[in-house]
Amino acid sequence: MNIEQHIEELRAELRNACDADERAQVEAELQLAQADLAVALAEQDGTIEPEPPF
Repeated sequence: MNIEQHIEELRAELRNACDADERAQVEAELQLAQADLAVALAEQDGTIEPEPPF
């Protein structure tokens, strides 16, 4: 599964979350997935380097 699909699944899960604990957990997972996507896109367009320099 790619990260975009994962984000869409988390958004759907968030819409259907029944209680506050579940909602908080899904929101945290969604934020992490969105951050991962942002990093991947930045690496792809050269905004950041994939690995830190040594």
